[in-house]
Parts: sequence; structure tokens; C-alpha cells
Amino acid sequence: MQFQEIESVRRTIEWPTAALAALIYALWFCATYFWRDLPWPALAALGGVAVAWHMSLQHEIIHNHPTRSRRVNRALGSWPLALWLPYEIYRVTHLQHHNDVRLTDPLEDPESYYYTAEQWRALGPLGRALSRAQSTLLGRLILGPAWAMARFWGAELAALSRESFRHGPILARHLIQTTLVLAWVLGVCRMPFWLYFWAFAYTGTALALVRSFAEHRAEPEVERRTAIVEHSWFFGPLFLFNNLHVVHHLRAGLPWYEIPRWYRMNREAVIARNGGLVYRTYFDVARRYLFKPHDAAVHPAEKPVVEAQSPAYQSYP
Repeated sequence: MQFQEIESVRRTIEWPTAALAALIYALWFCATYFWRDLPWPALAALGGVAVAWHMSLQHEIIHNHPTRSRRVNRALGSWPLALWLPYEIYRVTHLQHHNDVRLTDPLEDPESYYYTAEQWRALGPLGRALSRAQSTLLGRLILGPAWAMARFWGAELAALSRESFRHGPILARHLIQTTLVLAWVLGVCRMPFWLYFWAFAYTGTALALVRSFAEHRAEPEVERRTAIVEHSWFFGPLFLFNNLHVVHHLRAGLPWYEIPRWYRMNREAVIARNGGLVYRTYFDVARRYLFKPHDAAVHPAEKPVVEAQSPAYQSYP
């Protein structure tokens, strides 16, 4: 399938992304420094947006933006404003996720929310109940951050208990950077840790999980595994237009500010390619899945065909 391409020259510095990084850090510094002057709902809104936006920036930096130097990019984006996720581990696992042939595979895709039948049994009754709960959008918002944090650090601590120090240098660097972040928050701004955790780290992670909630689904055809969410005036910029997620998987090196134009140029071809897996807005996603599971928890390859059918979605006209 032929797509129209944007004629662009890769610059030494992508200034829109550099300016965006300055804006995000300025928002975070202001929100933390002036936290006493803000009502709690406003603080959670600003803090959550700052952290979620920063996580989107990290995603952009993983794909070699805004400079040609990985060292400079890492220095710009590796700061753990969300506290819990080491940048370098995120970088490696996310690039593994871009093996589209393995998308949604619970053994090969590190960002898959599916399980093998064996993994599902191993979760136990409580684990299965929690997993089912966060297969709805409401559950993902409320429980998703705690689930992600607990599973990640549980796996890392289990590895350390087995004397596996493969991530040791990464975790040490993450600890140093987290200490510096908290030195500003707790020491300079005098914000209680619990308030930063809930208003910034937890809320920001919850907002970031809105993007990943419905962006992939298990389908036999690789091209039909990635979704599109259109007309997102708030979440589109917050996610750096990765709501148009098919574009990101087709052109992973495209900078965030060129994604909407590329999509407009190729909209019909892209929708034909992904089988019409398009949501009009995130309100459309919420209407369908706020209380209803997005899909079965066990990957279809692990189940009989009749049980593996995904909930129907409406193709975009």
C-alpha cells in the first residue's frame, strides 16, 4: 500500500520538541513550587497533566527526538517525574513493542495487556479480579497505575532476590534521579510526599494509561491490531498525537508535530489498512468501555476460536 509522504529534512535540533520540553518542565516546576496556592483539584489537574505530558515526551525521546544525540536526548527526558518508571527500561521495552508482528503477544510484546492461559491461572482469584476490573476504562484509571507500579517493581525486586543484577546500573541511576526530583519537591517546595504521589505521579500515570487502553487489540491480521482515535483536542496534544496510533507504528520516526498532517494526507488508506478500527474521540472510547471490558484478558491464540472473538467495534464510516 502506497502512502503520501511529508517532505521534511531531519534537523540537528527539532525546535518544536525542545520548546515543548521547556514548557512541560516549566509547568511542573510552577505546579510544585506554588502548590500551596492551588486548590487540590487544580493541583491534581496541573500535576497530572505535567506528568502525563512528560511521559509522552519520554515516548517521543525514545524515538530519537529532538536531537541526533542519544546522550542529549536522555539527559532531557530521563527525569522520573512519575517516580516509578526507569527511563532506560521503558526505552528498551517500548522499542521491543514496535515489533508489530508480535503486537499484543503476552510473551513477546512487553506492553501487552493480554495473558497466556497459564499466566491467567497463575494470577489467582484476586489477581484475575483486579485484571478484569482494569480491563474497563474506569478500572484502568483507578487501579491501572497501582497495578503497573506493583507489577513492575515486583518483577524487579524478584530479579534482585535471585541475584540477577542485569538492571542494577539502570535502577541505581533511577534512584539517584528520583532522589534529586524529591529533593526539589520535598526539600525546596515542602510538599508532602503523599500529596505529590497522588496529585502528580498517580494522576499523571492514570492519564497516560488512557492512551494505551484501547490503542491495540488482538487480531489475526497484524495491520488490524492498532487503533486510531480522532478529534482529540485535549488528549491529542497531551499524547503528542499518538492517539493516531497507527501512524506512529507505520512511521515511528515521524516527529509528533507532523503526525496529524501525515494522517490527513493518508486517512482513507490508513483506515482501510487497519480495518476501520477508529474511534471518533476518547468520549467514544469511554462510551463503549467505561464499564465494559475492552477485550478478553486471555490472548485469543490461547483460547478456542468462539471464545476468542473480540467485542464488536463500529467501523468509522
